Amino acid sequence: MLDFRARQTAKRLTTNFSERRKFLLIFMLFCMLLLVGRAIDLQVISKKFLKHQGDLRQVDDVSVSAYRGMIIDRNGDPLAISTPVESIWINPRELKHAKEDQIRVVEKLLNLPVGKLTELIKEDLHRQFLYIARRVNPQLGDKIKELKLQGVYFEREFKRFYPTGGVSAHIVGFTNVDDIGQAGMESGYENLLKGTTGSKRVIRDGQRRIIEDIENIKEPVSGRNLELSIDQRIQYLAYRELKLAVDLNKAKSGALVVLDAKNGEVLAAVNQPSFNPNTRSNLKESLYRNRALTDVFEPGSTVKPFVVAAALDGGYVTPSSMFVTSGTYQIGRNTVKDVHNYGTLDLTHVIKKSSNVAVSMMALKMPPKYLWGIYHRLGFGVSAGAGFPGEATGSMLDYKRWREFDRATLSFGYGLSGSALQLARAYTALADDGVLHSVSLLKREEDDDAVRVFSAKNAKSVRKMMETVLTKEGTAYEARVDGYSAAGKTGTVKKAGSGGYTEKSYFAVFAGMAPANDPRLIIVVMIDEPSAGQYYGGLVSAPVFSKVMAGALRILEVAPDQKETMPVLLTQNNP
Repeated sequence: MLDFRARQTAKRLTTNFSERRKFLLIFMLFCMLLLVGRAIDLQVISKKFLKHQGDLRQVDDVSVSAYRGMIIDRNGDPLAISTPVESIWINPRELKHAKEDQIRVVEKLLNLPVGKLTELIKEDLHRQFLYIARRVNPQLGDKIKELKLQGVYFEREFKRFYPTGGVSAHIVGFTNVDDIGQAGMESGYENLLKGTTGSKRVIRDGQRRIIEDIENIKEPVSGRNLELSIDQRIQYLAYRELKLAVDLNKAKSGALVVLDAKNGEVLAAVNQPSFNPNTRSNLKESLYRNRALTDVFEPGSTVKPFVVAAALDGGYVTPSSMFVTSGTYQIGRNTVKDVHNYGTLDLTHVIKKSSNVAVSMMALKMPPKYLWGIYHRLGFGVSAGAGFPGEATGSMLDYKRWREFDRATLSFGYGLSGSALQLARAYTALADDGVLHSVSLLKREEDDDAVRVFSAKNAKSVRKMMETVLTKEGTAYEARVDGYSAAGKTGTVKKAGSGGYTEKSYFAVFAGMAPANDPRLIIVVMIDEPSAGQYYGGLVSAPVFSKVMAGALRILEVAPDQKETMPVLLTQNNP
């Protein structure tokens, strides 16, 4: 009986196990069929729908623009700043469905020629991304957004803005549409100003619109600010007076540099003609070239004080030396001439009357290597090292190739060349009691690279001689600075042409310093080809020096050391 029950139980268990296995097999087969069916649905039946949905949602990494550093003057006033703007791009495939009148509104707002946008759409139907405007004013962008045109999209960027316009344009420079420095300090300090671009992960739709930010990958790092040595108040004053002088004298161009005589900082550097870096369509290189730092000219008689100082320092002349002139001086087959026969001159009158004959005699007393060494130490033929792109080095013939006449012409500024900045730098050796300063376009307190060129005694003596240039009997009475003593030297330089020196084209130059007893500022003014009648440095450039120096000293609150005088117009004595 027990065996029968056991057999019956075993039989039922076997049957139940067989039924469960059958159920599991059927269930698994069903699941497999379900998966196959779903796969067919996804791969075949719903393929287009799913592809469309995928196209609408794309994960992408996009760059995040970094804020470009500001350029500021020594007092913190902005010279270049970046402001948020919007760039506008289109998807031609979508925009082709827009109404014609809406297209015309966009063209009008963006100042595009009528039909230009329609033409772009037809030509680029295969594209999904096309810029139509870069860095537009946000208010203008808002007006276009109000049209709610499908296919028109916006992207945030930064635009460079220059608050001082043309006043500081040549120093500051400008950036291109991609915010990369192209000229001036914008170019020279690109790596410092530009910062580091960041990135973030986003979801875009099929029209490349960002519909969701997922995460920040890398935060953008703003560029560093650049603090210049420029004082914008003096820069504006210099710009205004130089522009007036260039216009008044109908000159080709002009350049002016203001240096701090104590540490070589460039407080102003202006040029004419100028340009507005905020609106520079069709801008020519001749307009944005910084002539004060990159263009060279022969300095003419402005170098005569260096020759006198060199002769004194080397013991080739004494303070009591006299030079007998007769208006001409024969050197081999060549003749050196003065405007007048000045007779016998002491050192002071050599500078006061600007005698080419006397200074030539002085130069011929000095060995060529010695005179060349003085010029070289003063920075002629060597870049001033201000850190400006394209800065001039100038030129000077090697002393081994000098003939006697070369030595003579070099003594009154022919046969060597330099920029207005180089000449201003050389004058620091006279202004700071024989110490030559390096120059800087960046604000600094001290000049660690200053070197002595002349003895303090001789530098002071020559500076005293240069004060006589600004007297009634000198060559630059118009350079007087009301309230302050001043010292300087004129230069009226014939321009070199293809066939030699011209007789009707000149550089009118004046270089000077004030107050004369303890100079604070050095100013060099160069006006190229004045053509309104006057061309002497004492009549064309000296008045600019006077006005800029007087204003700059008052801006810097330098105490006057002379009684005020009223300007008197006199006829120029000599170049």
